[in-house]
Amino acid sequence: MSAKPILILQMQRMGDLILSFPLFLWLQRQHPGHPLWVVGEPRFYEALLPLSPTATYFPWAAADQVRRTAFILCVNLSHERTAAALAGEVQAEEHIGPFQSADGVRRIHGRWQLYRTGLVHANRHNRFHWADLNALDCIPLPWIATTRWPEPRTSLGDRRRIGLFLGASEPAKRPNIRFWVDLTRELLHRDLRPILLGGPAERSVAATVQKQVGQHVLNLADRLTLAQIANLGQSLELLVTPDTGPMHLAAWTGLQVLNLSLGPVNPWETGPYQPGHFVLQARISCAGCWGCSASKSRQTQRCHEHFLPRRVAQLVHALAGSKGRSGDKPRTADGNLYISTRTSEGLYRLSRLLPDNISSSSREMLDEFWSLFWGGSFGLWDREKPRSAWQKLGHAYPALTEAFVVFLLDFHRQLRRAKDEAFWRQGPPMLRPLYSQAHLILQNDDFSRKSEQHVLTMTEELLHIAAQEKRP
Repeated sequence: MSAKPILILQMQRMGDLILSFPLFLWLQRQHPGHPLWVVGEPRFYEALLPLSPTATYFPWAAADQVRRTAFILCVNLSHERTAAALAGEVQAEEHIGPFQSADGVRRIHGRWQLYRTGLVHANRHNRFHWADLNALDCIPLPWIATTRWPEPRTSLGDRRRIGLFLGASEPAKRPNIRFWVDLTRELLHRDLRPILLGGPAERSVAATVQKQVGQHVLNLADRLTLAQIANLGQSLELLVTPDTGPMHLAAWTGLQVLNLSLGPVNPWETGPYQPGHFVLQARISCAGCWGCSASKSRQTQRCHEHFLPRRVAQLVHALAGSKGRSGDKPRTADGNLYISTRTSEGLYRLSRLLPDNISSSSREMLDEFWSLFWGGSFGLWDREKPRSAWQKLGHAYPALTEAFVVFLLDFHRQLRRAKDEAFWRQGPPMLRPLYSQAHLILQNDDFSRKSEQHVLTMTEELLHIAAQEKRP
């Protein structure tokens, strides 16, 4: 009798599918001999078949076959209601992710999947990457910690070849044509060889860039399959790209990335996952937003204005063009320059390279506290980690921690209004993680007494940590 397969429902975009690849590898290691089935969108997975871990892919049209099969595990990584409905019809020993029962009630199984759902419009202080969140409900943390990802390839034969991927899924997430024209010129001026890349949506953009630059620039937009782009990446020194599916493909296949993180994306969540890649982000308070709240009268979002072609070209030259010749390292950047690394527990982390002479901001320290609090609450590490982070935050920003305690006490007092939707929309930004997670915990269990006790316990634990500075 053959072993029961594992089912993954991943019906999101290409980038989401590629960020599921680490989970595929971990599941195959955890359940040897159990085939991996993936239900996804053919327009995304078909192009990735040569690059994917071993798996059998099914389109939505094959859902009947999925319903007739018994699985050892079903993991739903999609937020589509149709995916939740399919998960509810699947026979599996364990379910993780959104699940819709026969009576139409939708719930989320798995505390990390519940946490991720709670990040919608409340992710300002999140520091957990999507690829890690995909796995934490079903893969032991020590297995993640012992995984070693190859370093990206560098110092190739011709270090001047720089890929420019021009597109992203939304206009707000990609630079405009003027930026690409000026960047291409600046790279050529520095004796680098930019190559224009993209899919069908970037064909006209690439043609315009090529025409306006006025020099011979290799334009391969809409001329290569994803597998061919991956093969081309074997000879590129660096790929400059917004947050997009091909960026994740480049990181997966070992091509070093400089991610221009602009628009409504948070690089802590969807930056290049493997270690050794670079992320450039505007140094403004709203960077990493879920959705831009700038005035509609503005022609561009504020973060776009911080990406200057000349400065980006200088950074590219320092990261790739001069590597191995003069030994130059980037000395300056208009924004925060990070490199993707790992925590001691093996989870994704962005380590700041530039500027290297400033202390952590209040937001960064609050980000760190919240990530350590959730990790401690969900059993990843002991409770001393968030306590230590809170002490550091209090010493650096005492006024902030005092305000935090005031807001937290007010939240605790008003929990009796839990079913009032207006209550959940009033939380201050520093407490949005608590408001969002607590609301979702209550909704997920129909505001039961058990869920109310869960929220109370969570709040009291936060109060216990936050009050420690006040104790003698």
